[in-house]
Amino acid sequence: MTDPTTPTPQKPAPTSAGPLARVVARVMGLFPVRVFLFYASAQGPLLASGLAYQAIFAVFAALWVGFSIAGLIVAGNAALQQPIIALLSSAIPGLIKATPTSNGAIDPTTLLNAGVIGWTGAIALVGVLVTAIGWLASARAAVRIIFGLPQETTPFALQKLRDLAIALGFALVLVISAALSVAGSAATGALLGLIGISPTSVPGNILGRVVTLAVMFALDAATLGALYRVLSGAHLTTRRMRGGVLIGAAALGILKVAGGTLLGVSKSNPLLASFAVILGLLIFFNVVCQVILLAASWIAVGMHDRGLTIAPVLSRRERARLTRAS
Repeated sequence: MTDPTTPTPQKPAPTSAGPLARVVARVMGLFPVRVFLFYASAQGPLLASGLAYQAIFAVFAALWVGFSIAGLIVAGNAALQQPIIALLSSAIPGLIKATPTSNGAIDPTTLLNAGVIGWTGAIALVGVLVTAIGWLASARAAVRIIFGLPQETTPFALQKLRDLAIALGFALVLVISAALSVAGSAATGALLGLIGISPTSVPGNILGRVVTLAVMFALDAATLGALYRVLSGAHLTTRRMRGGVLIGAAALGILKVAGGTLLGVSKSNPLLASFAVILGLLIFFNVVCQVILLAASWIAVGMHDRGLTIAPVLSRRERARLTRAS
């Protein structure tokens, strides 16, 4: 059961033309090149641009509600607040100020002091529900288009409840990853202390950065796997997704490391300085969504090369309907 509007990945036909044509044909036959060509033919850049536009609104609303609730739970406890702030700053460069002197669109102190109980909190809560669930619905549709799956037939209310559960699951994963980051930093500091190296030294800083990047890589890989299999409703095994998920997580890690540098360069331009952070976030989210759909294309092309198709996970009602029809 595939969507006929989605193009099928193709391998270039053998050619007996001259040397230059053979070189071009060989390059066009490379797997990464075919992934990019399939991604472009499936309207991937257009789908990613729409996702990026929705993502920036969803993130700002989620931050308002999340930090307001966190302010009630961990008020005055900097040891619990700082890991979450640092993790968000690493995940989305330029979004939040990790330190008072760092660059960021949002001051976490303002969010932590904001009251979630009141009209602003209620409006923000409705906003985060609408925008987050809307982004998940758009992401599902985009990934299903890349995978060549038909439009989902799950009832509207049930689908929104499912999306809400997935959104809460992603929030829980973020909290768990922050806790793992704290535990990893503590373990790293203890290990360095045992061998007589200061955590503030160059080797200590490098090791601490490696631990942070490892946590972020694991979080990105888990999120992409859930996006491709759980959110999209595609029947995929871990082995089939592995290549695309690892490539996507690595690309997102590189993007996060480079994001802060790019933001600093844009702020040095007087023409862009006044809105460099917002512009940088828009570009960042656009590239993130491009990576998500490119990794999905990697999975789709890889399965096509093996002669496999991506099948949707059918509900009990859909299975019964197909059984009756047959």
